Amino acid sequence: MSTLTDRPRGAGREAPVGAPSDSGRWWALVVLSLAQLMVVLDATIVNIALPTAQADLGFSDADRQWVVTGYALAFGSLLLLGGRLSDFFGRKKMFLIGLIGFALASALGGAANGLELLIVARALQGAFGAALAPAALSLLSTTFTEPAERGKAFGIFGAISGAGGGIGLLLGGVLTEYVSWRWCLYVNLVIAAIAVAGALIKLKDEPVKAHGRIDIPGTIAAVVGLVGLVYGLGKAETDGWTAGWTLGPIAVGVVALIVFVLIELRVEHPLLPLRVVLDRNRGGSYASIAIAGAGMFGIFLFLTYYLSSILHFTPVKTGLAFLPMLGSVMLTATTAGSILAPRVGPRPLVPVGALVAAGGMVFLTRLGLDSTYASGVLPGLIVIGLGLGLVFAPTQNAATSGVEHRDAGVASAMINTVQQIGGSIGTALLSSFAANAATDYIAGKQPTPLVQAQAALESYHTVFWWSAGFFVLAAVVAAVLFRTGPLDVDPDAPPAMAH
Repeated sequence: MSTLTDRPRGAGREAPVGAPSDSGRWWALVVLSLAQLMVVLDATIVNIALPTAQADLGFSDADRQWVVTGYALAFGSLLLLGGRLSDFFGRKKMFLIGLIGFALASALGGAANGLELLIVARALQGAFGAALAPAALSLLSTTFTEPAERGKAFGIFGAISGAGGGIGLLLGGVLTEYVSWRWCLYVNLVIAAIAVAGALIKLKDEPVKAHGRIDIPGTIAAVVGLVGLVYGLGKAETDGWTAGWTLGPIAVGVVALIVFVLIELRVEHPLLPLRVVLDRNRGGSYASIAIAGAGMFGIFLFLTYYLSSILHFTPVKTGLAFLPMLGSVMLTATTAGSILAPRVGPRPLVPVGALVAAGGMVFLTRLGLDSTYASGVLPGLIVIGLGLGLVFAPTQNAATSGVEHRDAGVASAMINTVQQIGGSIGTALLSSFAANAATDYIAGKQPTPLVQAQAALESYHTVFWWSAGFFVLAAVVAAVLFRTGPLDVDPDAPPAMAH
């Protein structure tokens, strides 16, 4: 792949017409980070609100999962299409469509008077999020093309991605406890309004080039494959791994994804050009973030269970408990992104970060029924955050580095797709492992409150060990796949922008 290092520098050349100024680029980063925060925190903010919403609207525990699954199905299955549409019709246009649609869907969910309308609203959130997320990341990639600036920008963006889930826990706790669960959805109207205004003023986009037709057969195969996979994995949590409604959709999803790859090899204008994923650095970033995404589930959900059920934290106190982790994520994401990544590339950073996060998860396996937050939880959270910051910023940078502008949207969509699939796999696997561990502990014992509490603790320990294993696997994969050395710079940027 050609890069700017292959070209004459030509310092006197000007940036392309419409390129944002230095200050404009950093304001654009604020707008893009705000949109990313809205998409990421929405995955956890609704989880905190869900028990209260369930009591208010009167739906069952079995139906409750669809409020989460509806979002995941639409978001995960439509990301590739959303990324390609941003390449075809303009990234700024798709960014604004995604923002406005996400806000309107959030308003619909906040006003829901029953489960059905809430699920529809969550699915619409996922669909518009699938347009918004890849457009935001590809705009970031095409706005920041100079390696040092790009490192800083992706460091900040990666910190937002890593910290967004914890911010959602905190904000969801505050809104649910002091206002209403409905404001966990309405808050997106405020965020989106600010982001839309900022986008109209500060975001610039490149002229859209002719790309041919949308790959309809590939789109259908990708949507069927991803829906089948996410749906089947979601059913594994409630129905078990051997149930027909688990294995059937997973099998359909795998077959459809194989068909998708075969289609992409043959069509003239593929939905996902395989040149995007076959690059070692991008392949390494996709694999690393998918595996790390599976491990992250153990932090947010099961540590939340421990804080609420064992330490009896309120929703607000639970959200506050994650703040030190968010601070450490932002610390290493910004330093790694701005100082280290442009010099050494992702290969030494991502494996070290994943191993540090694994060490933090192992520390959490020491938690007991009489542990305290300060001595038992806090050190592990800080260590995990320091590790995750080294994972997120370099992988997001690597996912879009060296990619041609015509593929920036779909390359950005892939990082969100693999994170979504990784999270779905983590949800299914870790929930299943936790349930089996609790059942095995209780077997043959009198189910007293103490035994039940110890069984829950045993399930948390099991999840923390498995999450540590996922992080170790991510470290190994990253060490093997990433190339040594700094990342390729933007192949489509003019030489003047490479200084």
